[in-house]
Amino acid sequence: MVEIILLGLNHKTAPVEIRERLAVSKEEAAAMLDAIKESASVNEVVLFSTCNRVEILMAAGDKAAAVETAKRHLSEIKKVPLSQFRDLIYVHEGDEAVRHIFRVASSLDSMMVGEPQILGQIKEAYFNATKRKTSGVILNRLLHRTFFTAKRIRTETGIGDHAVSISYAAIELARKIFGQLEGKKVLLIGAGEMAELAVEHLLKNRVKEIFVANRTFKNGVELAGRFGGSAIRFEEIPGFILQVDIIISSTGSPDIIVTKDQVKHIMPGRRNRPLFFIDIAVPRDIDPAINKLNNAYVYDIDDLNGIIDENLEDRNKEAIKGERIIDGVVISFRQWLDGLEVVPTIIELRKKIDSIVTAEIQRTIQSMNLPESDREAFDRMKNALINKIMHHPTLLLKRDGCHGSNSAYIDITRKLFNLDE
Repeated sequence: MVEIILLGLNHKTAPVEIRERLAVSKEEAAAMLDAIKESASVNEVVLFSTCNRVEILMAAGDKAAAVETAKRHLSEIKKVPLSQFRDLIYVHEGDEAVRHIFRVASSLDSMMVGEPQILGQIKEAYFNATKRKTSGVILNRLLHRTFFTAKRIRTETGIGDHAVSISYAAIELARKIFGQLEGKKVLLIGAGEMAELAVEHLLKNRVKEIFVANRTFKNGVELAGRFGGSAIRFEEIPGFILQVDIIISSTGSPDIIVTKDQVKHIMPGRRNRPLFFIDIAVPRDIDPAINKLNNAYVYDIDDLNGIIDENLEDRNKEAIKGERIIDGVVISFRQWLDGLEVVPTIIELRKKIDSIVTAEIQRTIQSMNLPESDREAFDRMKNALINKIMHHPTLLLKRDGCHGSNSAYIDITRKLFNLDE
């Protein structure tokens, strides 16, 4: 019997030092897929490698041999002795392997529950396996069900609805304050990774204009150019505070960049239009005393962390709904897999009965010298007879464990009718 097997290590079982050494490149993945598939113990194989996990998914008849084959090839291709990661590896078989891949693709097993990147990474890994023809009937079906399940969980739960990164939380907070960000002008102070992520979220919310101020003007120009914004010099910040609605600051400066006095002098020129500061820098870039001015609001990283903690709690509640969806899909996939095992036995049993009945009818017809019309009637009778004989055995074999182990019933059927001779 072919079974689903998954082995791997991830952020829960292995430190980053080991994960780094075992991370598999595209070229290495191709070599591993080919090497594992050539093993007599493995029918199909797909390999996933991200910054937080390396996992090998297999359909195999000999589970123990398949696991050892996968471990050995991972060790050889990455040139890391098996002794250094053997104890960090987890192995899932059968329904638990199916459940695990559903949870991974749905980001229920991610370091950050609800993150969307993992599904795309698994799709790419599956595409690579199909190109190399290492994924077949069973894993093809499993991965398609995986993608469907992940999409369903994303649609039917709120697992991805809440901000869990500082940059995303900052934009979500701005959207709540203003109702919508469409048509708003934004000034970014700093051009690092946090600023870049913030720009991506701002563009999704259709802000009108983005200005980027950075101490190194060249870096500001590069970031602004990538996203269709405008770069300004650091000295121009006070003038642009006059016209923008939102200021997001994320520099590495040890000193305050925007002071209360600067903003106090600017506010009358804004005609009391509200000004919203999000300070995601540590140490802080924005003077917290600005909060004392009318229509000026400052939120720092502690405020955003509070939002993130609440949203993580919300995501974890939604994750429970996702687990319930997965429970149902695991049962459905098991029924399909068991049915796949049953089909060859049903086909062989039908052929055996057909050959017996056909031989007996032929003998009868030959001894009676019947006309052609009577022969056709015998053929119809033969087919009806076979269908009736097959009805109950087929129901029993397909009834998915209601009477115990499917494997046991298949084995008994094959012995009763001598199908393996």
